[in-house]
Amino acid sequence: MSQRAVAPAAPVAINARAAVRGQIGGVERLAREMALRLPALRPDRYQVIAPPPGLAHRVGHAWEQTVLPLRARRCALVYSPANLAPVAWRRNVVVIHDVAALRHSDAYSPPYVAYQRRQLPLLARRARRVITVSEFSRAELIEALGVAPERVTVIPEGVDERFSPHADPAPAARYGLARSYVLVVGTASRRKNLSVLERAARTLAEREIDLVLAGADRSYLRRDAAVPLRRLGYVAEDDLPGLYAGARALAMPSKYEGFGLPCLEAMASGIPVVAARRGALPETCAGAALLVDSDDPDQFAEALLMVVRDAGVRERLIDAGRRRAASFSWSRTAALTDGLIGELLAES
Repeated sequence: MSQRAVAPAAPVAINARAAVRGQIGGVERLAREMALRLPALRPDRYQVIAPPPGLAHRVGHAWEQTVLPLRARRCALVYSPANLAPVAWRRNVVVIHDVAALRHSDAYSPPYVAYQRRQLPLLARRARRVITVSEFSRAELIEALGVAPERVTVIPEGVDERFSPHADPAPAARYGLARSYVLVVGTASRRKNLSVLERAARTLAEREIDLVLAGADRSYLRRDAAVPLRRLGYVAEDDLPGLYAGARALAMPSKYEGFGLPCLEAMASGIPVVAARRGALPETCAGAALLVDSDDPDQFAEALLMVVRDAGVRERLIDAGRRRAASFSWSRTAALTDGLIGELLAES
């Protein structure tokens, strides 16, 4: 009796748990882009392994630690782009974006912090290679997780081609934004430091400009103090480019970011950026944003007022921002990731 041949597994499994989540942030964006672009780049090298979307969140931890290793058992490597990976698996290539939960534990629920404190050091030490998204985060991982410097590689995130000054502005009307507005993109977590924008919100409102937050709450995050801004909740992926393009500016007051993707998306969309001089934001913005003290409400208010009213400052920041954003692409992120994985496969 003949046995049916078993098709050989692709050498690398892509852990797509984060890629199938319904709501997208920076971590999920990277996961989705790599789940699409890496197999397109080398179809014979990658296979995407994902749970049903309903298991992508809390139950997804169990799937990631049990089902994923079984399904990837014949693969040489598992590439996990969203901070976590199968702990018992010694052939991980894991992207750890930052150590925000360890540095700013007050911004997260105690169970989430405890899980991160337990898992991240184990993953970092056991992985074949750790990837992170900025030199700032690389230094943080080396110090906080005890991972050897030579085992941490920086591969920056990219900017989707949909973010453009010419994006359809219709989403603004759908969200009821009848006046000019300054955009904030992210969650209402304490780490995002929205409270520093209270004076800015009032100053802008006096000039009939709204301060608008696009982003959903998440159960493991502790919210910042109430700020008089308009909360749109989660904004669908297809609506984000238009919201950026229609804004007068982006405000990014976060106390800690491993990368700060909204800054580049705003720059690509042709709007000026005012960001905190903290974390990876100075590195990501690289002189193309107006950087201010994250703890100074007056500075943020004055800077935002300047970029919406001073034509010379706007023009300079918009021009510098477009040039800065043009140096980042998801195609480049995928190519660099594939190159590193190719090196690891050659060493196996």
